[in-house]
Amino acid sequence: MFFFLSYLPRIMVPYVGSSSLLLTALLFMVLQPYSATAEVTYNVVDSGARGDGRMDNTKAFLDAWAAACGSASPATIYVPPGRYLLRNAVFHGCNNHAITFRIHATLVAPSDYRIIGDAPNWFGFQDVTGVSIIGGVLDAQGIDLWACKKSGKNCPSGATTLGFTKSSNILVRGLISLDSQMFHIVINGCHNVKLQGLRVSASGHSPNTDGIHVQLSSGVMISDTKIKTGDDCVSIGPGTTNLWIENVDCGPGHGISIGSLAKDLEEEGVQNVTVKSVTFTHTQNGVRIKSWARPSNGFVKHVVFQHIGMVNVQNPIVIDQNYCPRQENCPGKVSGVKVSDVRYEDIHGTSASEIAVKFDCSPTDPCNGIKLKDVKLTYKNKSPKSLCANADGMASGFVMPASCLL
Repeated sequence: MFFFLSYLPRIMVPYVGSSSLLLTALLFMVLQPYSATAEVTYNVVDSGARGDGRMDNTKAFLDAWAAACGSASPATIYVPPGRYLLRNAVFHGCNNHAITFRIHATLVAPSDYRIIGDAPNWFGFQDVTGVSIIGGVLDAQGIDLWACKKSGKNCPSGATTLGFTKSSNILVRGLISLDSQMFHIVINGCHNVKLQGLRVSASGHSPNTDGIHVQLSSGVMISDTKIKTGDDCVSIGPGTTNLWIENVDCGPGHGISIGSLAKDLEEEGVQNVTVKSVTFTHTQNGVRIKSWARPSNGFVKHVVFQHIGMVNVQNPIVIDQNYCPRQENCPGKVSGVKVSDVRYEDIHGTSASEIAVKFDCSPTDPCNGIKLKDVKLTYKNKSPKSLCANADGMASGFVMPASCLL
C-alpha cells in the first residue's frame, strides 16, 4: 500500500478534518485504475473438466478459453492438479491479448495414437497474441506410434505436441513435454517468443521427435532448457531470423541444426542466429548446418556458435550441403544455399569420431566467412581431423584439429 503512495505526485488537498478520510481518498485514486483491469481466473473444473485421466476434457478446455477470450481483463485459465485427457485442441486468437494457462497438472493424449495422429497439433494455438503457458506436463504417449513406424506399417505421421502458428508475444515457461508423437514444440510464423526452463524428453530412438522447431519466425529465445530426444534438439527452418539459444543441454539427440534447407527452390533464408552456452552429450551431431544438394535461393548468414561443450559427440562441427539421410532418393545435384559469416568460438570437448570438424560446402556457392577461434576437440585423447570442401575462412587462437579452411 505504501509503495503506491510513495510514488504519488504531490497534490494539494483541502483540509477535511480527518486523516483517515484523506487516506481513503488517496487510496481510491491509486487503486481505482488497477481494479478496472484486475485479472480474472477461469478454472477448467468449473467448465466441466475432470482430472481422472479417463474423461475427455477437450470441450471443457475450449470453453474455458472462450470465457477467457470474452474477458475485458487479463485472464488466467487454471488447471488444478490431476491427469486430464485431451484430444487435439486448437485455440484460436481473440480480442483478449493477455491470457495465461497456469497448469499444475498433466495433460495426457489418448493412448490410441490414431485419435490425434493425423492432426497437425495436439495442443495448438493459431493467430494468438499475448499467450503464456506456465508449468504443466504434456504427455503425448507417442511410444506406440514410434513402434508402428519402426515396423513399417501404414501409420499416421503423428501430431506435434505444442504448436504456435502466426502468433506473437508468447511465453512458455516451466513446461515438460513427454513422448511426443512427432515434434515436441513448433514455432511457425511467429514473432517475439520466449521458451524458458523447458524439459523435453523422448527416447533417443524415437523418430522425428525434434525437441523445438522454429521456422518463418523472428525474435525467438530458447533458454535454460534440457532436451533429450530422437532427432534434433533444436531444428531451425527457413525464414528464421533473430534467434537466440542459450544455456541448453542436448542429448541424446541429433544436435542443434540449421536446416535441412533447399527443400524448395524458393525458400526464405536464415540469419542472425546465436547459440551459446550449450552442452551436447552423446549426440549424433553438435552444431550443424545442413542443406539438400539441389537448387535454392536460400541462405544462412550471421551465425554464432559460442561457449559450446561436446561430450563424446559423433560429429561436433558440421556444415553438410550434401545432406541425404539414409542415402535414399538423394537429389544428386548441387546445393544453391549460400552459407556465410558463421563463427565458431570457444568450442571444446570430445569427439566420438576421428573427423571432428567437417565443412562439406557447395561447389557452385562455396561457404565463405567461416571463422574458427579457440576450438579444442579431442578424439581418444588425441587430435582429431578436419575435412573441408569448398570452404573459405580463417582460424585464430588455439584450434584443434588444425583448420582446413582456405
